[in-house]
Amino acid sequence: MENEFMENEKLIIQALVYGIIFLVLITTGLILFFHYSRQKIVQKELEKAALKLESQHKILQTSIAIQEAERKRIAQDLHDAISSKLNIVSLSTNVLLADKSLNEKQKASLSHILEITSTTLESSRKIAHDLMPPILDEFGLNVALEELFDDFSANTTLEIEHNIENLTQLSKTNQLHVFRIIQELMNNSIRHGKAKELAIYMEESTTGFKIRYQDNGIGFIVSEIEKKSGIGLQNIKSRVKILNGILKIESTKNNGSLFIIKCKYHE
Repeated sequence: MENEFMENEKLIIQALVYGIIFLVLITTGLILFFHYSRQKIVQKELEKAALKLESQHKILQTSIAIQEAERKRIAQDLHDAISSKLNIVSLSTNVLLADKSLNEKQKASLSHILEITSTTLESSRKIAHDLMPPILDEFGLNVALEELFDDFSANTTLEIEHNIENLTQLSKTNQLHVFRIIQELMNNSIRHGKAKELAIYMEESTTGFKIRYQDNGIGFIVSEIEKKSGIGLQNIKSRVKILNGILKIESTKNNGSLFIIKCKYHE
């Protein structure tokens, strides 16, 4: 009887052990199932996010490309349709001025027309040049930036300190993005910052490049400017993103502004 009781007890213990093992296996299986299911869901979400980012990047690139194409078209129209006609007006006026039968009043009027035509022609050339600097395509980024600095120095009271290294791994398109970023920053420093001094440094490493741009203007509160984020700043951010970079802005009221841009070369 006692042996039978012990045998039954042994069977119950074995059954309990097997039951616990079975439960552990089932639980482990369920945990693994949910873990791998969750991993697949996360992976799918990451793939969706990556596709979305890629799509946004392509939209951004397309938007900037359209913008640049429009700039090029307007610059070409200024050169072909306006500058050429202004040149004809200028030449015709000079021919009329050579007429000895003109009185002083007529000569004064023609001289005034010639002066206005020359000023308008120069403005038209400058606008076309700003829209699409031909020197960038012909001689590269460094020469184009040197010319940009010279133009600003000649036409404003800005004092510009700069040290620009050659960016050896940038395509023509990306050189244009860098040019536009610095051009926009300089315009902002004059229009909004009322700056008198600029310091611009650009250095290259094996993996990318860094731009440090600083002015001594009136400054701003970064959080406020980020909220407003006008067209100029949006343009800078868009181009930095295309260049695979990050933009850091530091500024306080009456203490100037600092823009640091770090970009990695695409692998």
